[in-house]
Amino acid sequence: MNRLAEETSPYLRQHKDNPVDWYPWGDDAFARAREEDKPILLSVGYSACHWCHVMAHESFEDDATAAVMNELFVNVKVDREERPDVDAVYMEAVQAMTGRGGWPMTVFLTPDGKPFFGGTYYPPERRHGMPSFTEVLIAIRDAWRDRRPAVIDQAGEMAAAIESRTQLAAPSDEPHLGVELLEGAYSVLRAQHDDAWGGFGGAPKFPQPSMLDLLLRAYSRNGSEETLTMVITSLDAMAGGGIYDHLGGGFARYSVDEYWLVPHFEKMLYDQAGLARVYLHAWQVTGEARYLQVVDETIAYVLRDLRSPAGGLYSAEDADSEGVEGKFYVWSLEEVERIGGQDAVEWYGVTAAGNFAGPSAEETGHGTNILTRPARGDLLRPPAVEAARQKLFDERETRVRPGLDDKVLTEWNAMMLSALCEAAAATGRDDWRRAAVEIGEFLLHELRDGNGRWLRSWHGGRAKQPAFATDYAWLVDAFTRLGELTGQARWMAEARRAADGLLELFWDGERGAVFTTGEDSERLIVRSKDLFDGATPSANSVAAVALTRLGALAGEERYTAAARGILALLYEPIAHHPTTFTHALAAVDLLVAGVDEVAVVGDRPDLVEAVQRAFHPNVVLAWGEPFDSPLWQDRKDGLAYVCRHYTCRAPARTVDELLAQL
Repeated sequence: MNRLAEETSPYLRQHKDNPVDWYPWGDDAFARAREEDKPILLSVGYSACHWCHVMAHESFEDDATAAVMNELFVNVKVDREERPDVDAVYMEAVQAMTGRGGWPMTVFLTPDGKPFFGGTYYPPERRHGMPSFTEVLIAIRDAWRDRRPAVIDQAGEMAAAIESRTQLAAPSDEPHLGVELLEGAYSVLRAQHDDAWGGFGGAPKFPQPSMLDLLLRAYSRNGSEETLTMVITSLDAMAGGGIYDHLGGGFARYSVDEYWLVPHFEKMLYDQAGLARVYLHAWQVTGEARYLQVVDETIAYVLRDLRSPAGGLYSAEDADSEGVEGKFYVWSLEEVERIGGQDAVEWYGVTAAGNFAGPSAEETGHGTNILTRPARGDLLRPPAVEAARQKLFDERETRVRPGLDDKVLTEWNAMMLSALCEAAAATGRDDWRRAAVEIGEFLLHELRDGNGRWLRSWHGGRAKQPAFATDYAWLVDAFTRLGELTGQARWMAEARRAADGLLELFWDGERGAVFTTGEDSERLIVRSKDLFDGATPSANSVAAVALTRLGALAGEERYTAAARGILALLYEPIAHHPTTFTHALAAVDLLVAGVDEVAVVGDRPDLVEAVQRAFHPNVVLAWGEPFDSPLWQDRKDGLAYVCRHYTCRAPARTVDELLAQL
């Protein structure tokens, strides 16, 4: 075993038996690099990454390749999910050098951490115009030995370039946040939407829940059938495609084609959070039961397959099982006929030829099928099909499951907690409410140190790594929504503590917005900011939304001012590239349209339910136990108050009066 055997990251522990002399990221590796005058070979990936496994098998498990790595470099392995700060800094370098990025990421650094060469996957031998990994290693050795001054200069220039790419200049004047930002974003989303198959752009196609949620916000204002049709087209096509798990619920990370047919089979917790939320909102808007079914099945998947006995939620499941991508999920016609019968064959569009020419087809010698629902929008299963689905699910449970990444990340748990709170409130599901409280309790008890500092990652009873801005921002959002769900003041107090920590540890007093790392954290070559929404919303986007909502509930202007500061810094990029800021645009909508503050005083569950059940994206709700907020001042029991900036309309006594005001 190498030094990775005791790490909390399953991805790092997957490499503990490599012949490579791996170090985890830390001072020991850099001290050895300085002592031996060697470059650092930094390899970054994550547990559910298929090509990370491929490169590990081809190169890191190979004795000859490992011998070259060990002789020429100090080798450092990083889990990008556990250390998004390290990943972000060096991904900027790779994208600047090559024009593209991805994982596995391979970067060569000077002993002081500055990058001078990098790329992604390297094959074990020359292939498709790519050099072999060993050729790259030898070339880097030669450059370090023979052209050291040029390498050092290039590393310095790259470090400066990274800093410029990850910072934005503070605006000279605070820009006016207006509806033109929202209208511009809508125009771009309309132009990019695939009207035939939904989603935005071509293959590979990612679900993009923040974009769809922004369209639902637009629909709540404009009432346009065109707007709603875009959302419905996308949601129906995804839920009918192979990207959705029709037996066990939940979504794969993306589709390799434009039809949502063939997924990259890994299932990430953050995707379940984002998609459960947008399908929930679609159900609230349309009343269509098929969307609630997707929410139900997605949450069921998370609570069944990703919940740890301790109460936290695991991170992901791999694409591979038994070393074969997708093997757990695909079926032959004979299997479906024998187990599920003709009802299942017809419902899921199963054929002898199959629809997936993956490794499983090569292994078995016959066609394999990814289960889909060819009749788009027809998801509600009749009893006979439901019985067949259960039989197929039970049979699948006897197969070897994909690899499980069983670390618990604060950010992703808080994301799912936030979605679960909304779902429990909207549906009145008490089991979901209990699950949400359990996740909140787990976070409080397992992911804070003795000083109240939040931590990033937990595994097997051990938490480590100071949490990042994105962890804090999602905690603000999740605890606020948990307070809105339960009516318990303690969760609002936790939301405020997290917000205070976010602003104290991460706020940039010169330019505005939050840094990725806290002022008490390890210093990398640059202190960057997470600004752009990608597979997950950026720390600054989440912070802008969460601080705006909490500021409205708590009557705390400094939270709202911080949200405005974030959006002021992002104003120009949002105006020019709105689709990279769709979650931040939700904060723009909150501030432009205004937040409705609703206080339900006394024992009026009917009024609380009226607020929770409908889609009111710009409403915050105070009820139950009073907490520190002007919303509770001089209020009479048994009434609901709808306010803007704590100026309230006439109190509502009935559900009809309340809904009319909203």
